[in-house]
Amino acid sequence: MADPTYTPPEVWTHDAENGGRFASINRPTSGAREDKELPVGQHDFQLYSLATPNGVKATIMFEELLEAGHAGAEYDAWTIDIGDGDQFGSGFVGLNPNSKIPALLDRSGSEPLRVFESGAILMHLAEKFGAFLPTDRSRAEVLSWLFWQVGSAPFIGGGFGHFYAYAPEKYEYPINRYAMETKRLFDVVDKRLADSEFLGGKDYTIADIAAYPWIAPFVFGEIYGEAKTFLSIQEYTHVERWVRQIAKRPAVRRGRIVNKVWGEDDEQLRERHSAADFEDKRY
Repeated sequence: MADPTYTPPEVWTHDAENGGRFASINRPTSGAREDKELPVGQHDFQLYSLATPNGVKATIMFEELLEAGHAGAEYDAWTIDIGDGDQFGSGFVGLNPNSKIPALLDRSGSEPLRVFESGAILMHLAEKFGAFLPTDRSRAEVLSWLFWQVGSAPFIGGGFGHFYAYAPEKYEYPINRYAMETKRLFDVVDKRLADSEFLGGKDYTIADIAAYPWIAPFVFGEIYGEAKTFLSIQEYTHVERWVRQIAKRPAVRRGRIVNKVWGEDDEQLRERHSAADFEDKRY
């Protein structure tokens, strides 16, 4: 049977009663909803995030910089609970007017600098420390794959993930539409990785750091319920090789649990202020 037909009204209005899982926090307006300052630690870099795929990009980047010997990349990571609406506090909105995690406060210069959007944070840190972003001809390839990921994530998350896992009703058309697009994106990256060790070429870069947190959960069957089976993710053998290779990196193993507040207790790290915070964790 075909899905019920929806006839859009002449003028759309917000219906908070029909918003599904995130109805309590989603609104068609921006800006702060309460006065709430952000905590601040001792390091130059203050990260406000959650261990979602976009948030994990930033924490992996910081841990990779530290693993590579960049002591100046020490950071404090504070959890922003997006389910509770922390992203709408005045302090966070001051860092990111779009109210999305992650957001970064860089206090390493003469004046504090805000950086928001995960791709911008990766580029900012890569350029600041001269790491994970080449300066030769391969830079263009790395940036192309970085922005490929930034542009692709909404189809996978807000598209496939929402309609397959979170929408209050299951409808065939949107699930088929975004399942097709998600598989097409996996096919794009699988073909690239058939010819290249990493997305940008022979070296591990911010392109890989950006894409890994979105792609790995599908390979490991950790996202959107039975999505791995539904999308036949096992077909993408080159993607799996790449995911398992990156998953072994110590910085990746640490970064994936920073600002994580679900799952096993020893795989959660609500706040991160030093390497000592990982001592009793399994990562």
